[in-house]
Amino acid sequence: MRKVADCRDHPSVSGCTLTIAGEEDEVIRAAAEHAVSVHEHADSPELREMIRTSLKNEEVPQHA
Repeated sequence: MRKVADCRDHPSVSGCTLTIAGEEDEVIRAAAEHAVSVHEHADSPELREMIRTSLKNEEVPQHA
């Protein structure tokens, strides 16, 4: 199942609205890179674990 990381789920000064979706490892890597480059977090195992626990399953729209 694809996973989603959505900046809107976390308060930020910048009001970031980025959403990243894909396979879990891809999303964690991309979200960590984004958190470092945009939100000025330090990349660490703790950051990546925080991202991992906040991931949601991607909701696929139902086609009529």
